[in-house]
Amino acid sequence: MKKPKPFFLSLALISILIIEGCSTVTVKQEKNFVSVKGTHFMLGGKPYYFVGTNMWYGAYLGSPGNTGDRERLKRELNDLVASGITNIRVCAASEESLMDRAIKPAFQKSPGVYDNDLLDGLDYLLAEMGKRNMHAVLFLNNYWQWTGGMAQYNAWFKDNKIPDPDDPKIGYGKFMDYSAEFYLNEKAKECFDSYVRMLATRVNKYTGIPYIDDPTIMAWQLANEPRPGRNLDVIKTADVFYKWIDDSAKLIHFLDPNHLVTTGSEGLAGTLQSEEIFLKAHESKYIDYATMHLWPKNWGWFDATKIDETYPRTEKNAVEYINEHLAYARKLNKPITMEEFGIPRDFEQYKPGTPTTARDKYFKKIFEIVYDSAAAGAPIAGTNFWAWGGTARNPNADAKWREGDQYFGDPPQEPQGLNSIYDTDLSTLEIIKSHSDKMKALSEKGNSINTK
Repeated sequence: MKKPKPFFLSLALISILIIEGCSTVTVKQEKNFVSVKGTHFMLGGKPYYFVGTNMWYGAYLGSPGNTGDRERLKRELNDLVASGITNIRVCAASEESLMDRAIKPAFQKSPGVYDNDLLDGLDYLLAEMGKRNMHAVLFLNNYWQWTGGMAQYNAWFKDNKIPDPDDPKIGYGKFMDYSAEFYLNEKAKECFDSYVRMLATRVNKYTGIPYIDDPTIMAWQLANEPRPGRNLDVIKTADVFYKWIDDSAKLIHFLDPNHLVTTGSEGLAGTLQSEEIFLKAHESKYIDYATMHLWPKNWGWFDATKIDETYPRTEKNAVEYINEHLAYARKLNKPITMEEFGIPRDFEQYKPGTPTTARDKYFKKIFEIVYDSAAAGAPIAGTNFWAWGGTARNPNADAKWREGDQYFGDPPQEPQGLNSIYDTDLSTLEIIKSHSDKMKALSEKGNSINTK
């Protein structure tokens, strides 16, 4: 087994580090880097507002290996820009897993052994995004099984089998308990830190620019939807959860003082519905902004087969959820983004060309709340809808993903097309473009917005 190489920091890097007395880390105020000022993002001396998406598979398309399709990647990026989408949340880490419904291949094949094709693919993705003045949020771990994530780190250093949440005899409860044990597993955390060091100090093969100097990167994200545990009755990891957030964010800022760092949290849904846990998870001075996700189907609000019955409460609950988290952002004195939100097509169909009336109505409402709040000076900075499917089409009657199929916005454990926006969803894309134009206009107004 290949061991991670020892890591040494240059005196130049050490000399530009973190001032302990500050309430938050001061990120380098360069013209091209996204930075934070109070409760707002800044870029080029103006507030930075954006409309974004999730395209977790970007590096997979950029790879020169078996997963790669660089022509498709360039078409997808062009389509995104044409629709006003200039911010992409991307998977920058995955761990080789024996679980059937995890993505393959993985960035990390075994502890310290990396897939050079996927790292090359991430280089290529960032290079192409940079040509289009786009920004990337790179997530580095996952609470859920579909990228390996915390559970796989745990398995590597506990020498045991991950409880499979797809097994009805096991379910998600035992899996979630197991995944949260990552925060207690020192060797697993050390392995994660080694991966972070490798990636943060990488030099892009296509641009020659070190990652730490690349303004295409907006932020590093600790994980996709990190949770302290399953529920308050069984939680044993809250304190170590906070410590892991603080330690990991501090490490990233130490390695890379130019970019922002955030958690990847769902918000209350990912912090046991506890305001206290959410605030503590984001109060570290090394966390530059907060995040929230919004999933009405998963949370039992919305049923696509009963739209008339369930949509009104979905909209009401969504607005309340957003407003709650804006209040938390004010308490933290940090910006917040809604980096995941989505809703199925009518009657939960998966194929292109099937109706999106509920989704279109929902997107309009979410965008309306976000724009009105931002225009009034609230700490909301932008959104990344879940997810971009683009030109992908699934050939399987059961809508499952199988190795070798095209990548969708939907991860492999979900039906392909469940929440994906296709390139042919013209009504949805029109709504997105209209919102993007309004958010860009807000950025241009810069001076009229209080960014203290």
